[in-house]
Amino acid sequence: MSGVTADRDVCVGAGMCVLTAPELFDQDDEGLVVLIDGKPDPDPALTQRAVLLCPSGALRVTGS
Repeated sequence: MSGVTADRDVCVGAGMCVLTAPELFDQDDEGLVVLIDGKPDPDPALTQRAVLLCPSGALRVTGS
């Protein structure tokens, strides 16, 4: 099973992840990415799209 990681030190707060997969990502008060825990995995294609659209490269797909 694959997952996703978010590097908040790299995040620029563009919000593309939240727009693409709001069931998996949110933003904090500073606009930085936050992974939403406890939610079912969204469509893997949406997760991959969010990773590809991240302008800073802060998101990575992990696992198999």
